[in-house]
Amino acid sequence: MGPFFAVHSRIAAPRATSIAALAASMLLVLAGCATTPTGGLGVPPSSPAATPEQLPTPTPAPPQPTAPPLPRNVEPPPPKMNLSGFPLPYRQGYADGCASATGAERKDATRFSSDMNYRTGWTDGRALCKPK
Repeated sequence: MGPFFAVHSRIAAPRATSIAALAASMLLVLAGCATTPTGGLGVPPSSPAATPEQLPTPTPAPPQPTAPPLPRNVEPPPPKMNLSGFPLPYRQGYADGCASATGAERKDATRFSSDMNYRTGWTDGRALCKPK
């Protein structure tokens, strides 16, 4: 054996090791992409797909009761936070939204779609008065 073989075997050995390491890492990546049965880990797969006749029919949600909104010219009751710098439509919307968060929905639909102050107040009131 000549010097060429000795040099070549020293170079080939590290290359074979890196190829084996690359192959092992590829197997680990592919194993991580494997999927589990439909039920998840520890849960048996679900039964075959149900036909539309076997599925339960969803019941429609009952309509939410609504309460009348505050009239345009009435000052709402004072809220828990200071709204003195806000315009009257915002304060009225806030009162209606706050009442909607804790009971039946109270909203003036025409004002909600046309008056930005009322809509913003209603949205803020409902968000801030919602029970946590």
